[in-house]
Amino acid sequence: MIVITGGTGLVGNALIHRLATQINPVYIIAPMRRLCETWPINVKSILIDDISPSTDWGAILMGASVVVHCAARVHVMNAKTADSMAAFQLVNVEGTLNLARQAAEAGVRRFVFVSSIKVNGEVTEFGRPFLADDIPAPLDPYGMSKLQAEQGLIRISQEKGMEVVIVRPPLVYGSGVKANFESLLKLVASGIPLPLGSIKNSRSLVALENLVDLLLVCIRHPEAAGHVFLVSDGEDISTSDLLKKIAVVMGKKSKLIPMQPRWLESLAFLLGKRAVLQRLCSNLQVDIEKTRQILGWEPILTLEQGLKNTIKGMRQ
Repeated sequence: MIVITGGTGLVGNALIHRLATQINPVYIIAPMRRLCETWPINVKSILIDDISPSTDWGAILMGASVVVHCAARVHVMNAKTADSMAAFQLVNVEGTLNLARQAAEAGVRRFVFVSSIKVNGEVTEFGRPFLADDIPAPLDPYGMSKLQAEQGLIRISQEKGMEVVIVRPPLVYGSGVKANFESLLKLVASGIPLPLGSIKNSRSLVALENLVDLLLVCIRHPEAAGHVFLVSDGEDISTSDLLKKIAVVMGKKSKLIPMQPRWLESLAFLLGKRAVLQRLCSNLQVDIEKTRQILGWEPILTLEQGLKNTIKGMRQ
């Protein structure tokens, strides 16, 4: 039996459906804050309160062999207030470690933790991608909370013997994606000219299907235990080229206006979008060679295939 948290989120939902519909389906327990859909017969959803240091997981974990922890307080742009930092700490650190301790006591064999590339940092030098074993350098409360959770999980693993696997994805896109990526899709679909034609950066992304496929491997592969893995589509792309690919998939004409960086910065400042601009213009590359070597894993979709699925989901 497998327990998967975050069933109402993009990754958790997709993972539950993939596991439940495979050739040899497993029994899945899906704790969630709201019951919002009809699941396959081998999925039991259980209503829980917010994930916190006091959540009682006893009945949910009974008989489970693996926990995949996808639930989290998600990253919010510019979330740097004391209140937001405390909320990240409460859910992403203390809530995660409370679940892990109870899982270890319940005899769970493996705990798979969906972390974030923000543990490594925010930007990379061009051609020098993040590595799984780099010294962590998170810069915001979300990334810091994920690092603290990772460190706590490693301590619990050492003390209790429960296997821990950590996966750090970059930006995830796919059918049902929200936030900044959804905004990009809508901008391209609108046909509004965008002043992003001169951005020559390089960023790693991961299609939802690729991330879910790696999580399936991390659930089962005997060599996964004790490792941190990075994941991506295996092909990096500039923001300008990404927007062009999206336009092609949508059957739209690409409308990108070349703009000098200093003018773009001034425009972003006036619109209050400097943080968004940094993410659009900076480099963030990840190296998945360790993932390939230890797990024998390769992305199952190309970036173009992932974009087609994402846009098809948006239209539906």
